Amino acid sequence: MGKADMNKRPDDVAGMFDGVAKHYDRTNTVLSAGNAVLWRAATVRAIAPAAGERILDIASGTGTSSAALHRNGARVVGLDFSTGMVEQARKRHKKIEFVQGDAEQLPFGDNEFDAVTISFGLRNINDPRAALSEMFRVLKPGGRLVITEFSKPPVAIVRAGYFTYLNRVMPIIADRTSSNPEAYTYLAESIREWPDQGELSQWIRAAGFTRVAYRNLTAGIVAMHRGHKPVDETVLASVAKRKDLATRPIKTIRTPKTPKDATPKP
Repeated sequence: MGKADMNKRPDDVAGMFDGVAKHYDRTNTVLSAGNAVLWRAATVRAIAPAAGERILDIASGTGTSSAALHRNGARVVGLDFSTGMVEQARKRHKKIEFVQGDAEQLPFGDNEFDAVTISFGLRNINDPRAALSEMFRVLKPGGRLVITEFSKPPVAIVRAGYFTYLNRVMPIIADRTSSNPEAYTYLAESIREWPDQGELSQWIRAAGFTRVAYRNLTAGIVAMHRGHKPVDETVLASVAKRKDLATRPIKTIRTPKTPKDATPKP
């Protein structure tokens, strides 16, 4: 299984998250040793939501991240592929709009949002690069993107300890705190297969974003990536042309077959 092409069947992933929705936040708090709250706070600061802005929170889960953005007066739309997650979010946060939808085909028009964010959800998408293109499409020119995702600690000894935790400790904790421990086996596998900070940055640039940068959190166990949709119309036109060329089918030129009994000319 290649890093860039993890085989994730959308229905299977959605069903898995349906099964953990009820106790999802509690399990995440335990598994992250309380760091989930710090990661969320860092993400909110990076997004810098302002009153009146429209913000799309993809893979919004039970709505905890959407609620953190909503507190500053922004109009937040939470989107998740899992029916169970959306149901839990609507019960807990009645003033926020939650939509069930596919990040690879966002149910929104072009240039609708001031900011788009996704936390710990990009690696669960079957085609994350298609999702990045969709995020670019729905952002307004000048809009900002913030992605917070598990990553690869750059220091070898930290990386080794982290993967030992994923392989040996996390399954034990998940078995005691989660309603679906098998889902956290998938979690560990998806983290191991996920690209490092540099490769994900390349994906974000390829989607058309500029001013792409990342910041490591908790020694690189998590990385927060940022980018902006260009304002300049010339740059936007160049991005659109490049994407159009990349998606066009390749035309092949067929060489006419030579009859078997034909004799070559001298």
